[in-house]
Amino acid sequence: MQSLATLVESVRQDPANARTTWSSRVRWLGGFRSEARTRGLAPTEADEPMELAGGNSAPSPVEHLLGALGNCLAVGYAANAALTGITIEQLSVEIRGSLDLQVFLGLKEGHAGFDSITASVRIVAEASRADLEALHARVIASSPVGHTLSNVVPVSVELAPSHPMST
Repeated sequence: MQSLATLVESVRQDPANARTTWSSRVRWLGGFRSEARTRGLAPTEADEPMELAGGNSAPSPVEHLLGALGNCLAVGYAANAALTGITIEQLSVEIRGSLDLQVFLGLKEGHAGFDSITASVRIVAEASRADLEALHARVIASSPVGHTLSNVVPVSVELAPSHPMST
């Protein structure tokens, strides 16, 4: 984790190094399937379960959102544990979200997103309960995805002029 320590020092020396921009490009594949391409990585597919008229070939967008939170928390625990000298032996994050499909299906107006999201974290580590609680507090206080989900974040979605998309 030397690269993490180097990154921390770089940002400490010049806070401008902390400003980053992230992006992804999504392409519709037909039906309820789509794929997201990020950096030069393999595409990540999304689909709806059969119960929602999808093909059940990949996680749904809301499942990706839950997974993004879990993955962000896992990275946060790993990074903060490394920075504080805690060795994690096992880590799991279970996440659940509840939402009402009526707005998505056009049956009523209102909030279409999750009503609530809960996460349960299990850590096996060579550390005291107090150290694990301090680690947990640090991760919750610094999770980018957790903060994005729990705070109002301006989202702008514009309809661009039609043009053929490249793959």
